[in-house]
Parts: sequence; C-alpha cells; structure tokens
Amino acid sequence: MKKFKLTINGNIYEVEIQNIEDNFAEVDVNGTLYKVEVDKALQTAKTPKLVRSLSVPSTDSSPSLAKTSSPGGPKGTGSIKSPLPGTILDVHVREGDSVKVGQRLLTLEAMKMENNINADKEGRIISLKVSKGDSVMEGDVLIVIGE
Repeated sequence: MKKFKLTINGNIYEVEIQNIEDNFAEVDVNGTLYKVEVDKALQTAKTPKLVRSLSVPSTDSSPSLAKTSSPGGPKGTGSIKSPLPGTILDVHVREGDSVKVGQRLLTLEAMKMENNINADKEGRIISLKVSKGDSVMEGDVLIVIGE
C-alpha cells in the first residue's frame, strides 16, 4: 500500500503498510510482518490529490515574449482579445478610426455585468472582428489595431 523509510535512533527501517481494517494494520518492517493496533480508526484517502500545472491565460499567445515594445521602436499591429466569454453589447469605433491608449472600443456583457474593452495601444482600427450582439469566448480576437 504505502512504503516509508524511517530512521529511529540512527537505525534505518523500511516500513510498508500492507492492509488496514478498522483500527488494525498489517505492517512489514524490514521483512518482518507485524499486526498493530492504532488508537483511532485509520481511513484510506478516497479523494485524489489535485496537482495543478502551470496555467497561462488563454489571451497570451506566447507567454515567453515581452508584451511591450521599446519606446523608440516600430509599433506594428496588435489585437484586442476578449478577457471573458460574453456578448458584445456595443461597438464604439469603426474601421479606419484613430484610437488612443485607454479609449473605449467595445462594451462586453459577461456574467451579467458590462465590461468596457479599452485600447491598449495607439493607432488605427485595421479590422473589427465582431459586431453588436455577437457571442465571444475568452481569448477571441475582437479588434486589430495598427499604425
């Protein structure tokens, strides 16, 4: 069942629990089988331990790349992605519009709350990927902003 390596007074003991019933356990210590009684009833764990892997937000296309460019460098295009699954309530810009950082682009309803989706870069709207009433999932590209 379970194996343990114990050191008691400098002596090493290899202990394996063979069987558990109520408050009695069969224990193998260095090849010798013992039947031991425990003060309280032992129970085997029925719930598995949860092991979580490293999670990366689905909006990150490549988590190892820097998210910002140098101030003097070329800007290029960027996309605005949905932070949550929801429905587009309103589109506040059109293709070709110039936008500034922090300007409201869309209103997204998610979990019965209205969320403003703002521009995270300055530029021109190259394409709108959604329209009013569309349902979107987390990480979907909503708008592409370029120079």
